Amino acid sequence: MIPGPRNLITDVPGLMVGNAQDAALKSGATVLTADAPFTASVAVMGGAPGTRETDLLAPDKSVTRVDALVLSGGSAFGLDAASGVMDGLRAAGRGFRIADAIIPIVPAAIIFDLLNGGDKSWRDNPYRHLGRAAFDAAAPEFDLGTAGAGTGALSAMLKGGLGSASLVLDDGTTVGALVAANPMGSVTTPGEQHFWAAPFEIDAEFGGLGPDPAAGLGRTLDSRKMQAMRARAQERANTTIAIVATDAALDKAQCQRVATAAHDGIGRAIVPAHAPGDGDLVFALSTAERAMQAPERDLALIGHAASLCLSRAIARAIHLARPAPGDLLPCWSDATP
Repeated sequence: MIPGPRNLITDVPGLMVGNAQDAALKSGATVLTADAPFTASVAVMGGAPGTRETDLLAPDKSVTRVDALVLSGGSAFGLDAASGVMDGLRAAGRGFRIADAIIPIVPAAIIFDLLNGGDKSWRDNPYRHLGRAAFDAAAPEFDLGTAGAGTGALSAMLKGGLGSASLVLDDGTTVGALVAANPMGSVTTPGEQHFWAAPFEIDAEFGGLGPDPAAGLGRTLDSRKMQAMRARAQERANTTIAIVATDAALDKAQCQRVATAAHDGIGRAIVPAHAPGDGDLVFALSTAERAMQAPERDLALIGHAASLCLSRAIARAIHLARPAPGDLLPCWSDATP
């Protein structure tokens, strides 16, 4: 396996990603869409998810394809970013057709970033506008770090962000991940230099410092984020939300299995993960451009690749975060000598 040419989820042919953010708000939205509707499912392992239309993605539900997926800041307010994406899709004539009606199908998930130092004194919910702007910006190339849904994200010790990574399997199948990393846990070992995901790093994509040589790690759970949130009487300001994708032809049940396997990537890159106050969620999608030759074996390999991509994407999100006025936490680039 090697990374695709962009090392982004858009190495999966046909996928496009768009970001929109507001620096004063310290928040934003990210949209993934494609040239055509795609098969998708979801797996939720966090204790406090915020979602829209995810019930439709269960294998036994009738909707077989969706038009876009949305990751957004803003907690429950951010779910309205999907409305802006629906506006854009409808204007383009895309969606599920019932007689003369066109209904775009746009599942969404959110992170909590309402207490990150940004100006949240809006009169009208800004997320519908951000969702539409992100949809209009969708392209094969997009920014990482302090961008889109990751604009206001925070990890335990460092500023969070938006990350992505990809792998091309030996048979040519492409797998990618996109993540807004805003976890309760840390993405780095004590000292904030080494990433938990370091064993999976490729070509120094998040600093190249390698694994922490120390042993006995994970027994202390220091958190600058929790200290800041406790001052605001809030300890549930967390969540890592992600999308993994492949061009292999998967049905909804197989997508759900890949989403479940991809959660291993969260567990390898964030300590602790899947906590009661996290809303950890992974969407998985298939563009169905490549037939699988040995479905059971190939599905296992795709799930494994998705977990590797997600671990790397989480580390890249934090590695590429950049400072901004009013930040509550330092960036990795500030904390590392």
